[in-house]
Amino acid sequence: MSTYSQLDTWIDTHFPEEVRFLQALVRQPTDTPPGDNAPHAELTARLLADMGLTAEAHPVPAAQVQAAGMQSVTDLIVRRRYGAGGPTIALNAHGDVVPPGEGWTHDPYGGETVDGKLYGRAAAVSKSDFATYTFALRALEALGAPLAGSVELHFTYDEEFGGELGPGWLLAQGLTRPDLVLAAGFSYQVVTAHNGCLQLEVAVHGKAAHAAIPASGVDALRGAVAILTALYAEADALRQRRSAVAGIEHSTLNVGRIEGGTNTNVVPGKVVLRFDRRLIPEEDPAAVEAHLRQSIEQAAAACPGIRIEIRRLLLAQALRPLPGRAPLVAALRRHASELFGEPVEEAASPLYTDARLYGAQGIPAVLYGAGPRTVLESNAKRADENVVLEDLRRATKVVARVLGDLLTQ
Repeated sequence: MSTYSQLDTWIDTHFPEEVRFLQALVRQPTDTPPGDNAPHAELTARLLADMGLTAEAHPVPAAQVQAAGMQSVTDLIVRRRYGAGGPTIALNAHGDVVPPGEGWTHDPYGGETVDGKLYGRAAAVSKSDFATYTFALRALEALGAPLAGSVELHFTYDEEFGGELGPGWLLAQGLTRPDLVLAAGFSYQVVTAHNGCLQLEVAVHGKAAHAAIPASGVDALRGAVAILTALYAEADALRQRRSAVAGIEHSTLNVGRIEGGTNTNVVPGKVVLRFDRRLIPEEDPAAVEAHLRQSIEQAAAACPGIRIEIRRLLLAQALRPLPGRAPLVAALRRHASELFGEPVEEAASPLYTDARLYGAQGIPAVLYGAGPRTVLESNAKRADENVVLEDLRRATKVVARVLGDLLTQ
C-alpha cells in the first residue's frame, strides 16, 4: 500500500472521531463580540490532550484584549518536532466568529449533521480546519515514517477583530517563526493573494435642539448625509479600479452601520457612521486612507456648524504571493485535484484573512482547508452555516499528503 493510501485509510477510519471533534468545537460558542474566547481555547486544549497533542496556552494580556473590544483571548500552539533539515510548517485556523444572527433552521451551536452536512456557527469558517489540520497531523504521525522539520498548529481567536491578537500577537512576541504557513481556506482553490481592508468610523457632531425650533440646533444627520453622498460616489468610482490579480475584481466601499439621534422630536446632535473599504493588492493603504479622510473632511466643511472625528477601526494589509510558496502550492494543487476529481487552481480572494499577518513578516502563506467553492455556499456569517462532510474528509487527506511530501526524509 502506498504512503498516500495509508494516509487516506487512516483518515477514513478515524473520520467519525474527526466529526465528533468538530461538533464539540461548534457546541462551545465563540461569538465575537462579546469575544470571551478563552473557554473555547481551554476546551480545544483538553480535546487535543486526549489525542496526545500538547497545546501551549498563550493568554493575551487582559488590557490588550479589552482595548480591542473583547473579553478574553488565549491562543494555542501545538509544536511537533521531527528530524533536522526540514521546514517548519504552521497550520493556522481561527476559532472566533460573528454571532449567529437570525434565520437559522438548525441550532447554531448544535453541530447537527443532516444530509451529509454539519451545521453550526463556525462549522465552515474556520473550526472545520481545527479538525482538518489536527487529523491530518495525526494521520501523518500514525505512519511512523521518518520526518524532517516540524509542524505547528496555530489555533487563534482574533480573526473577526483583525487578527492582531491572534497570529499577529504570537509573531510579535517571538513565540513562532515558521517557514511556511497553511491557513484556513476552502477545498476547491489554493488562495495565495487576497484583498486588504480599511475600516473607519466617522462621528458627525452637530447641536441637539427641540424639533419645534430646529433652527436653534445644528442637524448632525444633514452632515452625515453629505458625507454619505461623498462615500457612495467614491464607491461607484471604485468599480473602475480593477486588480490585475486573478480572482480579485475591483476595490469596494460599503457603509455598514449608522446610528444617532435621541428621539423623533429632537434635532440629531450626533450621528456615527462606520464603513469598510476593501483594498486590492495594488493599492497603497496609506494613500487610500488619506484620500478618504480628505473627502470626508471636504463634505463636512460644506455643512456649517458640523464637526467631525475620524477614527481608524482596522487596517488589514493585502496578502501578496511570496517567493518560497511554490512547493506548498504545487503539492496542494496536485493532491486536491486528484482527490476532488477536478482541477484545483491557484487563485485570489476578495476577503482578508489572518494569513496576511504571516505574509507581512515575509513568511509565505497559502489558504487551503475544508469548504465549498465560495463563501456563499457555506453560509459563512449567515444563517445555517455548514460544511459538507465529504469536503472535510477529502481536505484532511489533501493536507496530510502535503505534509508528508514536504516533511518526509
